[in-house]
Amino acid sequence: MTIPLTELTSRLDDRLETDAYADVDPSANGLQVGPDERSVERVAFAVDAAAETIETAVERDADVLVTHHGLSWGGIERVTDRTYDRIAALIRNDVALYVSHLPLDGHPELGNAAGVADVLGLDGCEPFGELGSVTIGQRGRAAERYDPERLGEVLATELDVGPGDVRVLDFGPERIEDVAIVTGAGTDHLDEALTVGADALVTGEGKGRTYHDAKEAGMNVVLAGHYATETFGVRSLQEAVEGWGLETTFIDRPTGL
Repeated sequence: MTIPLTELTSRLDDRLETDAYADVDPSANGLQVGPDERSVERVAFAVDAAAETIETAVERDADVLVTHHGLSWGGIERVTDRTYDRIAALIRNDVALYVSHLPLDGHPELGNAAGVADVLGLDGCEPFGELGSVTIGQRGRAAERYDPERLGEVLATELDVGPGDVRVLDFGPERIEDVAIVTGAGTDHLDEALTVGADALVTGEGKGRTYHDAKEAGMNVVLAGHYATETFGVRSLQEAVEGWGLETTFIDRPTGL
């Protein structure tokens, strides 16, 4: 089965409510590289639009590469060096690039945070992680309470951590029931997690101040890896696109970070 590229991108934009994030996301979400007209039969999915994933998409004869992290973050002033190499590889091999950053973090069903919530068995999930008029995370209650060590162990087992590990800053309650999630680099939402009464904040990576912020706030923070917490969205999109009758492939390149 084939469909026009414009139809594929329109379906993805509608499903992800891409326009709602236009004013808050530095990523140029939607079609970043591609012609006005072409047919799509095979779609590749990956977390990052990097040279390695683009090369693999070409090898697998993909017409489109769909990623969470794209190439344009607030505009491209110069197409040189690594940016040139990546864009050139896409154009030379006639592979389009579609990107969904924050829309794919915050989507209540397809999103990265929703995927982490499923892994943890959270119930009654609701939006969390306010960013302007939208949210980019989830918050829910664990069916069985965790302690900080067990929370980290479950994530280390279930997530695609690659060569990395899961770091637990156990500065909060010993019994964890209310869990807030913002994938990727989400420690800026620590105070929000504290305000809503969460027992732990699960995210991907921290900043230099995260240790002391968490300790002084009395909050458990789990750093499970940026890549590891953000594979769920593109995998969910892959499943959706398969349901539309297209052939798909997933390119897994864990970074350990």
